[in-house]
Amino acid sequence: GAQLTRYREGLPNLILTDYLEFRWYRRGELREIARLGRVDTRGDLALDREGPKRVAALFRAFLAADESGAADSRDLAGRMAAKARLLADSIRRALDREDGAGPLHDMLAGYRQILIADLQAADFADLQAQTVAYGLFAARCLHARRDIPFTRQSAVFADTAPFLQELFGHIAGPSIDPRIAWIVDDLALLLERADMAAILEDFGRGARREDPVVHFYEDFLAAYDPDLREMRGVYYTPEPVVSYIVRSIDLLLRDRFGLPDGLADTAAVSDGAGASSPRVLILDPAAGTGTFLREVVAVVRRTIEGKGFGGGWADYARRHLLPRLFGFELLMAPYAICHLKLALQIAGTGLAMPRGQRLGVYLTNALEKAREEDSAGPLFAREMAREAAGADAVKRERPVMVVVGNPPYSGHSANDGAWIAGLLRGRGEAGPAGSYFHVDGQPLGERNAKWVNDDYVKFIRFAQWRIDRTGQGVLGFVTNHNYIDGPTFRGMRRSLMESFDEIYILDLHGNAKKGERAPDGGRDENVFDIQQGVAIGLFVKRADGAGAPARVRHADLRGLREAGADGGKDGWLADNDAGSTRWRELTPRAPFYLFVPRDEALAAEYEAGWRLPDIFPANSVGIITARDRLAIQWTPGDVRRVAAEFASLSEDEARTRYKLGRDARDWKVARAQEDIRAHPDSEAHVAPVFYRPFDVRYTYYTGRGRGFICNPARAVMRHMLAGSNLALLACRQQSQAGAEWAHCGATRAIAESCALSNKTRETGSVFPLYVYPGGLENALERGRTANLAPGFAKAAGAAFGLELLSEGAGDLAAAMGPEDIFHYIYAVLHSPGYRRRYADFLRRDFARIPLGGSRETFAALTGFGRRLAALHTLEEEATDTPAFPRDGNNSVDKPRYAPPSAGKPGKVWINRDQYFDGVPAAVWEFAIGAYRPAQKWLKERKGRTLSFDDIALYARVCGALAETRRLMAAIDDAVEARGGWPIS
Repeated sequence: GAQLTRYREGLPNLILTDYLEFRWYRRGELREIARLGRVDTRGDLALDREGPKRVAALFRAFLAADESGAADSRDLAGRMAAKARLLADSIRRALDREDGAGPLHDMLAGYRQILIADLQAADFADLQAQTVAYGLFAARCLHARRDIPFTRQSAVFADTAPFLQELFGHIAGPSIDPRIAWIVDDLALLLERADMAAILEDFGRGARREDPVVHFYEDFLAAYDPDLREMRGVYYTPEPVVSYIVRSIDLLLRDRFGLPDGLADTAAVSDGAGASSPRVLILDPAAGTGTFLREVVAVVRRTIEGKGFGGGWADYARRHLLPRLFGFELLMAPYAICHLKLALQIAGTGLAMPRGQRLGVYLTNALEKAREEDSAGPLFAREMAREAAGADAVKRERPVMVVVGNPPYSGHSANDGAWIAGLLRGRGEAGPAGSYFHVDGQPLGERNAKWVNDDYVKFIRFAQWRIDRTGQGVLGFVTNHNYIDGPTFRGMRRSLMESFDEIYILDLHGNAKKGERAPDGGRDENVFDIQQGVAIGLFVKRADGAGAPARVRHADLRGLREAGADGGKDGWLADNDAGSTRWRELTPRAPFYLFVPRDEALAAEYEAGWRLPDIFPANSVGIITARDRLAIQWTPGDVRRVAAEFASLSEDEARTRYKLGRDARDWKVARAQEDIRAHPDSEAHVAPVFYRPFDVRYTYYTGRGRGFICNPARAVMRHMLAGSNLALLACRQQSQAGAEWAHCGATRAIAESCALSNKTRETGSVFPLYVYPGGLENALERGRTANLAPGFAKAAGAAFGLELLSEGAGDLAAAMGPEDIFHYIYAVLHSPGYRRRYADFLRRDFARIPLGGSRETFAALTGFGRRLAALHTLEEEATDTPAFPRDGNNSVDKPRYAPPSAGKPGKVWINRDQYFDGVPAAVWEFAIGAYRPAQKWLKERKGRTLSFDDIALYARVCGALAETRRLMAAIDDAVEARGGWPIS
């Protein structure tokens, strides 16, 4: 009846229609509504002849329907998200109707002035909708009066900050905008009808002890806007992880700083101006829903009660805890939840917030420099300004000693402000010592160091800066674990070693992207519901530190998340802390300063070799298409046809025809079309491309502009196009843990960046043997030179006692050529003994090549390498290839392998009737990089008909793989016959 009354009071047709769409979309009626009517420019509903009757029938059915209440958390999250999206849409329309002035615009102006300068109206509406929906959910969880229905008016929000009062007054309380009140009321009705007992029942079981108000937010945001969740890194922290970190910090404060009560200690320090400040100030700079701050309160209270002073807790909390507890949060909904949950915990102790006192949790961006407070403007904007000013005082002036939390992980960081960028690069107030883009005073020299700009890295840098300013303290974060051994993070690791005295890394692993496994070979699960592996980092800086680089300790935790009597990772974390963890001391050394264990003696042996980029100075990643459907074609004719068609279509037609989706930062449909039109001589721009092992295809590669290619890597690829050349392909890192390193190849053509791997972290690089000075137009006339660093060339000549020729190959008795060096390197990289011995190093950075052994060893390996390169570029055939005996339609339907049996050789079936005969199982499984070429080549052609040339080519591929295995074994035999690895 209340619903019907609202609609009878004359809601606009537009809102009524949207509401009907929302309520009926789950019953398959959304398409019917869209067919029957449309909204005209005045916002009125226009219907066809039968439309009014149909809509009226739908509306009557809607009013008569008894909508059941949500019975589980996923269902409730989905329904709340749908209503929140409708609320966001209503807010956007209300903003449009305000025409630049009104209460909603006042709020938007406040956000822009203080929090997010470039906040768009749509994003503001999303923030408001999230906060309303989730604030009501939190209030519903706290609603204990069963005799009073839950409504917007009965929802009680925390009186913990003036800004929060003002916020809820505008979006859900007495000051609510009447244009959005109806949907807020409907959200409250949904929550009133929800079976909250059933929804909350699954929380709090096992070691996780999940708080539904805190952790339901992840489910809600995933349903409301998964892209925002990904961008802001909203993933709740499991309770065992929080408990381990907070209890470890409590222990370190006691043991390292002489604070007998740890986090509960009330010691004070002088500020140098005659006043004093609490010593143990605590900050969570990415507080989220307050998980870490609540655990701090719990640990502190246990300490007070353990001393027998539990009866004085309320006064202690008011005088000695609240003034020391701070948090920053950027997203409004978790910020409100944080206040609600902390207020509930405090209220549960019989403590009421004193008049004029607030919780030290602020709506702010920890990574941004605060904007100036403006005393003018609407009340809401002034409250936001005061909120920002309070946060900035904590950020810059208060001597924070403890920084704790779970910062967001996002490689495509949305926090790109100048202040934090300066900190990362050692500019501004932090000075050059803090730079993550330098190591031992030298630039990183990385072409692409974007992962150093990940949000979690920025938060670590912020926390390091804050503790450096204080002069002492403890940092405890759980983050992405890539920084502990990734080569691009070596400047970060060195900087942390210079700031802190002790570093503890507990690697929790669980990296599904790397395929990590437990020590027994079983599953290694993540403590979060994410694919990215994580680690706990504890960093200690003492006021009396010796100034030497930090002592670094490491431990691993692998296996199931919850399992067996020991409770798996969760159980272990809940039962242990830094004091009971079995640490292994590391000795991080230049150039990488790794925070993971390694064999230092073997490292010295390996690092005596030459790194590939130091051998071949001209190198780069392969071309990045980002649009293979458009950029990569089977034949030159296909390329010419696609290029002509693409250039002739409108932008929208091209986007639809080739399923191009949204434009990327570095590639846009319209610009690509302009590039193709500017290079009409399609014949000259068709280029072969090494797409996958033994799979050369074609692309459209222009001399200027990007054309089809997102990143054409022209500085290096031009050398592959200018004339005869040979290039080594290699990956810098290996993402799959435990897999054998096999990430190298050879090509005569330009190469695609995923030619050896389909993993982002394994992007392939191209190392040309020759470079052609000048542009493509006059390259052949000016000749070519070997792409060998002078230092390496000199060292190679001295090592083998041979004169280095300018090009070609030598006789290997008195002289060697660049091609001999290339083939020697190629043989080394194909040695199974080399791959096994240096596996730990090969998966972390570019391979290093030893220059050792006799001239005879060099000659032997060069011969093996030359044959391997010729097989892999298909310039020579293997001595033995499989047969293709049966006639048929030659279609690749469902490739499968039949292993040898009863004396019959293995077969590769391409359809029900036809097969390649004589293919060993080892060939079918043989890997180059992340691919098994015998399988991949056929799978890529599924649904196609093989020509005679295709059949012959596949037979050659299988033969080349079989001979490659024999040659690899022969390389090891030759090395073993001369003393084995290391070559000396």
